[in-house]
Amino acid sequence: MISWREEGALLRVRRHGEGSAIIEVLTRGHGLHAGVVRGGGSRRIAPLLQPGAQLDLTWTARLGEHLGNFTFEPVRSRADRVMADRLALAGLNAVAALLVSVLPERDPHPPLYDRTVALLDLLGETEVWPLAYLRWELSLLEEMGFALDLSRCAVTGATEGLDLVSPKSGRAVSRAGAGTWASKLLPLPPVLRGEGDAAAADVIAALATTGWFIEHRLLPGSGDRPLPPARARLIEAIERTG
Repeated sequence: MISWREEGALLRVRRHGEGSAIIEVLTRGHGLHAGVVRGGGSRRIAPLLQPGAQLDLTWTARLGEHLGNFTFEPVRSRADRVMADRLALAGLNAVAALLVSVLPERDPHPPLYDRTVALLDLLGETEVWPLAYLRWELSLLEEMGFALDLSRCAVTGATEGLDLVSPKSGRAVSRAGAGTWASKLLPLPPVLRGEGDAAAADVIAALATTGWFIEHRLLPGSGDRPLPPARARLIEAIERTG
């Protein structure tokens, strides 16, 4: 038998057979990982398996390539924050949907795990959460090998007047450097560089740019899936907060 134990954040739950469930979790050392919870559909266990929950997990299988079984102990639930706040619920759904869509199974990404847990711990903090989520999307791109370089103009080397992003290179471009190509580039709101106002409209504008790179750089490597609808619902929820 093969076995490991560590904490993980619960992302998705699916019914399996008569009374079991298949769960997908994000862990620090084993990445995105799935397994069966025996009795996971029962009245006793199902309430503990709410997306967003932090769990102390033990996974066992006869062979490493098998789906395997999870047993768990709850560490903390985030359900109270999620059910009481429409933005929090939309945010949790978006985070979970993106991770399940983008991450290769069983491929550890410790920095992304740490940032994801920190973001989930902010659920319900309406004033800071949209900006924290934007920074998380930037970290997701970076962790998956598509970091945006927004420090200086890719054409002129200037560090000021940067308000565009090249969709080809992911690098910042100034209006002067873009010239006649400006209409083909993506917007670079100041909040994307950690500057200026972080109002809802500014965060939404920045998410349009990160979303382009997620859709056209990350998702094609995961089976050419579209952006999860949950992300669009999160943007609508952020817009309502503004």
